[in-house]
Amino acid sequence: MKLPPLRIGELVANVPIIQGAMGVGVSLSRLASAVANEGAIGVISGVQIGYREEDFETNNSEANLRALRSEIRKARELSPNGILGVNLLVAINNYKEMVMAAVEEKIDLIISGAGLPTELPALVKGSKTKIAPIVSSGKAAALITKLWQRKFDYLPDLVIVEGPEAGGHLGFSVEDLNKEPKPELSKIVTEVLEALNPFTAAAGKEIPVVAAGGIFHGADIAKFLKLKAAGVQMATRFVATEECDADIAFKEAYVNAKQEDVQLVKSPVGMPGRAIRNNLLERLEMGNERIKKCYNCLKPCDPKVSPYCISKALIDSVKGDVENGLVFSGTNAYLIDKITTVKALIKQLVEEAEEVYI
Repeated sequence: MKLPPLRIGELVANVPIIQGAMGVGVSLSRLASAVANEGAIGVISGVQIGYREEDFETNNSEANLRALRSEIRKARELSPNGILGVNLLVAINNYKEMVMAAVEEKIDLIISGAGLPTELPALVKGSKTKIAPIVSSGKAAALITKLWQRKFDYLPDLVIVEGPEAGGHLGFSVEDLNKEPKPELSKIVTEVLEALNPFTAAAGKEIPVVAAGGIFHGADIAKFLKLKAAGVQMATRFVATEECDADIAFKEAYVNAKQEDVQLVKSPVGMPGRAIRNNLLERLEMGNERIKKCYNCLKPCDPKVSPYCISKALIDSVKGDVENGLVFSGTNAYLIDKITTVKALIKQLVEEAEEVYI
């Protein structure tokens, strides 16, 4: 059966897939535009996006703003009719300025996690840009929706529910991630849908809910659509594509990873993350890593006590130093066995999903 489109207000994605943002630099204009051109939603990662700018180390904030504008413009040139988004972490120090720059560039969608984006509706006021918080519980979904409604008379245009199997920073404690049974994305999605029901019923307006974290096969997409999710977000699957903006060595790290290589890692910003095991992770376990330069990029990070610089670690890996950089990945990265194209990947996922979506 044909998959339903993902509707976010007047935006209609014929393929109900959002390509998850991956930073630093893993999902920029090339990947996002390729995904958007296939009828899904392509997303640029805004975190430390200016890492290739000449003044990145001396003028970090301006370099990131400049690069964000540039990548949005490049993506729009490559995908003039596609739906494009940008992911901006609430925890970045120049969050407000980055959001305003994205709005000025007429980005279709802003996704925000790593904290609750409490002031986001005010920053997009008067624009057509849609906004979506990332949550990991029904309680958080109700909290941000109630706050936006009370303070701005604004309901989320979309809510992304990220489960414990995702890559990058996770909205769960280490204890939650290690306990059995682990939190299940399907249960969290159901909780979020129930938490949003009173708001949608009162407003007479649907809030699309998108499931994210560990979604790998087309059957996974069909599963969450049957649970009444409006779509899914997938990041890990898009790394091993020709269009992914990361160095080939980064992509090959996914292809070569074994199940036991994917592990939890402590982040300097206080959240657990998931990454592929390498020399950096081994040094961190031994306490042999030191911060030599601080970019002052994230609010919760204190270089005096942080075990390593996450900006340097992510920049090293996206440039190809996958042994000394941080290679964030979802829990199912080890299932990837080849590099493909975005077109072929989306075609495969849709065909797999339609076979079991009834």
